[in-house]
Amino acid sequence: MQTIQLVNQPIDPAKWAHCLHDIDTGSHLWFSGVTRRKTTDSSGQTTVTRTLHYEAYAEMAIEQLERLAKDARLRFELSGVVIIHRLGEVPLGEASVLVGCSSAHRKSSFEAVPWIMYRLKADVPIWKRETFEDSSTQWIHP
Repeated sequence: MQTIQLVNQPIDPAKWAHCLHDIDTGSHLWFSGVTRRKTTDSSGQTTVTRTLHYEAYAEMAIEQLERLAKDARLRFELSGVVIIHRLGEVPLGEASVLVGCSSAHRKSSFEAVPWIMYRLKADVPIWKRETFEDSSTQWIHP
């Protein structure tokens, strides 16, 4: 089972918990990626974020997220996958993405979540514009 959505409103993890409900799984693992205020880059410079804004080529993004979830289910023997990504403005402290995995044992879910996030950021046509404290902006896509 997999649930994939792009949403324009705040992501409430409790709303999606039922999507992984399966009495035959012993692991339900959730990751929530949240907008943080400060970011330090590889050179040690810290920037202060005011907000993030996400845009997507929605049709292609959904197609690739569905393929990603299917690949993860097969690769890690998952019973369920949930990927919810928010579009539009995402204020500080709110979730941009929610990923959930269920599996018979925890090892599969623990390995699947970072793999899904890495592939999502690398392959899915969702772009992030960061607005900094000084009102400057930067589009970011790996």
